Amino acid sequence: MKRHRQEPGPENLAAAARAVGVTDPRVLEAIRRMPRAAFVPAAYVTRAYDDAPIPIPHQQVTTQPSLSAAMIAALGLTGTEEVFEVGTGYGYQTALLARLAARVVSIDIWPDLAAQARRNLAAQGLGNVVILTGDGTEGAQDFAPFDAIVVCAAYPRVPPPLAAQLRAGGRLVQPVGPGGAERVVLYQKEQDSLRRVRIVTAASFVQLYGRHGFPRPEP
Repeated sequence: MKRHRQEPGPENLAAAARAVGVTDPRVLEAIRRMPRAAFVPAAYVTRAYDDAPIPIPHQQVTTQPSLSAAMIAALGLTGTEEVFEVGTGYGYQTALLARLAARVVSIDIWPDLAAQARRNLAAQGLGNVVILTGDGTEGAQDFAPFDAIVVCAAYPRVPPPLAAQLRAGGRLVQPVGPGGAERVVLYQKEQDSLRRVRIVTAASFVQLYGRHGFPRPEP
């Protein structure tokens, strides 16, 4: 009897997350329930369930799903947190965070990406998300303090406003490096300073643009 080939889907991405050591059942379930195909450009829908970055405008790429999973899992979310995300992109990681936290505030420097993310998230019925346009290195003071922060672009240091807007005991994950060869580092806020907890993984990220990051390239 001829067998039908099963089309790839979210379970592929959950398996990829498990393969890199993600064991948090809430994170894995969020991946299983979230259609990545709804968060990629139309030309790349057939690649949505590959564990790989996908190009988006402005020479940016989405974060590899298993890498997103590892970064999110490092935050140790329980469902009650206020989370800040720097680098919304098309909103897939934002959507995962929204399934795992009380509220997500996400910011992107590119207005068209922020607008597309709003549409994508609304189509999935995710109402506990605020999408901003602006300089993510400045944080989002109007919504601070945050219990967790995840930065989806690379810089050699944590921007001071992000450290200041993190609640005591909160966690922050950021790729630390020049862009293209990073270590993703987990920090925890202790009183008025960040303590480096551990390296989550090695990775390659685009650069973090902003006042407390790299200069934004000219159009």
